[in-house]
Amino acid sequence: MVEITFISNGGKVVQAPENSNLLRVSLKEQGGIPFKCGGGLCGTCRCLIEQGLEHTDAVKPKERKHLTEQDLEQGYRMACQTFVNGDIKVSWQPRTAPR
Repeated sequence: MVEITFISNGGKVVQAPENSNLLRVSLKEQGGIPFKCGGGLCGTCRCLIEQGLEHTDAVKPKERKHLTEQDLEQGYRMACQTFVNGDIKVSWQPRTAPR
């Protein structure tokens, strides 16, 4: 099992099997990562792996459509495209409510 800490959700910590999809874990455990499509098309689930980036899988082509090389170097990933193989800590910008 791996430990995922959702920093932007009050530091909520959950356990998940290795090779789990980050967005699916967030949905199942109410982690709070924002999303719309879940398929790498919209870019809504952009998040920052603050610790444990080395415990994520390779960057997918769909991620490169939403993230620059600089974003990737800083640790940004698309939660819907990211699989976790070790402990991580993740944060994101809360979505602002539409007015």
